[in-house]
Amino acid sequence: MEMHPKFQTIIDSLHPKFEALVEGPSFNVGGLPRDLPQRGIYLFSEGQEHLYVGRTNRLRTRIQSHCRPSGTHFSATFAFRIARADTGFVSAVYGTEGSRAALSAHPVFGPAFIAAKARVARMKIRCVEETNPVCQALLEIYIATVLGTPFNDFDNH
Repeated sequence: MEMHPKFQTIIDSLHPKFEALVEGPSFNVGGLPRDLPQRGIYLFSEGQEHLYVGRTNRLRTRIQSHCRPSGTHFSATFAFRIARADTGFVSAVYGTEGSRAALSAHPVFGPAFIAAKARVARMKIRCVEETNPVCQALLEIYIATVLGTPFNDFDNH
């Protein structure tokens, strides 16, 4: 049985967008271009290592929120994941003790989270415009899968 033509059209659009992203110009959060698209996919990298891909309908704001010093576990999720990896606090906890809010105030995790936000601010960023929400979702998964970005997690929580 063949794939539905509507879905096939979306699938066929993913790789060209992927190439546009990885071959496009990179910048850092302090040098976001004025002509940054509003909606799309963004990729954080250190050197040649691609670490995290995300999607949003507000690229400029979302990119900045990942590394803003005042960012919380709600807004600076990539930095939060880095801090989890750096400190070994990797398992999600659904009670008060060990929760994200409690971790942010933890004497080991809190400083690691602050350092992770500063690290993210130094990373290179690439973006590609994608306005269709279904294409955005699939493109995020495609890019994370192809690049093997270690800080993306599509698991249900």
